[in-house]
Amino acid sequence: MDYSKLIARINELAHKKKNEGLTEAELAEQKELYKIYLAGIRKQLKAELDNIEVVDELPQS
Repeated sequence: MDYSKLIARINELAHKKKNEGLTEAELAEQKELYKIYLAGIRKQLKAELDNIEVVDELPQS
């Protein structure tokens, strides 16, 4: 997925929504684009968290 194009379209729809409003089709497209974008962010965050390892554990008492 090309996130730069995705973000550009999201921004384009956001500006149009603010200035003139969106059609039902554009609202549906915006919702789907947000869904795709957030899924990508969640995937990246999960991958980052899965790669974290503890290197200095606390001593047991």
